Amino acid sequence: MELKAALYLVPSELSHAPLADVLPAGNLGVVRELRHFIVENLRSARRFLRRWDPAFPIDECSFHELNTHTDRAVISGWLDPLRQGTPMGLLSDAGCPAVADPGSDIVAIAQKEGLQVIPLVGPSSILLALMASGFNGQGFAFNGYLPQDPQTRRQRIIELERLAARTGQTQIFIETPYRNNAMVKSLAETLRPDTLLCVAADITDPDAESIRTRAAAKWRSAKYDYDKRPAIFLIHVPQAAPPAARKGGGRR
Repeated sequence: MELKAALYLVPSELSHAPLADVLPAGNLGVVRELRHFIVENLRSARRFLRRWDPAFPIDECSFHELNTHTDRAVISGWLDPLRQGTPMGLLSDAGCPAVADPGSDIVAIAQKEGLQVIPLVGPSSILLALMASGFNGQGFAFNGYLPQDPQTRRQRIIELERLAARTGQTQIFIETPYRNNAMVKSLAETLRPDTLLCVAADITDPDAESIRTRAAAKWRSAKYDYDKRPAIFLIHVPQAAPPAARKGGGRR
């Protein structure tokens, strides 16, 4: 396979599901031709590539780590192989690169310079959770992490709930896995009783996946344990049904 001189955005798995179940076979054909990678975590990237293809020539490849600790002043130079006509890969730790992921910084540089960027198909926990929630998929917003301070977090939850009520948007966010249970408790206690909360955990995991939508009032008494499980949180405020149209169409 002869690749274009482009930055290929390579999705990775969200769970330990068989890779053939969650990633298109064509992605592997692309990755086998790449020798220059920008990755979120070097160890995870190497493990993923070897899992995908035990014979992958990792020792022939160059890797750069792009994460929250990376000096942004140096990352532009990493694209030099692409500037010279050699294809490169951007690989996330989990899911799709550049979505809730520091890889967006390198994509922005490539776009600014007019370098070609090619996203490959793969799983996004945000979109998969939205699909399964039963919430509005026409209008939604991803809000990243909420504040850790309990009072500030409570205020942010109220703001998102008001936004959802006013616009009909689904509001989506994440939390550090070991704080998941505290987040569910905070949401259940803060949201209005009829506001809907969906918790989507271990997405794509054939043994542990759990995607559940309930009214906040029901979450308050529900039994759950999301400790140390990757999860997505979504809230939606049901909109009042419009008045039934009068027959005849005229004023009365």
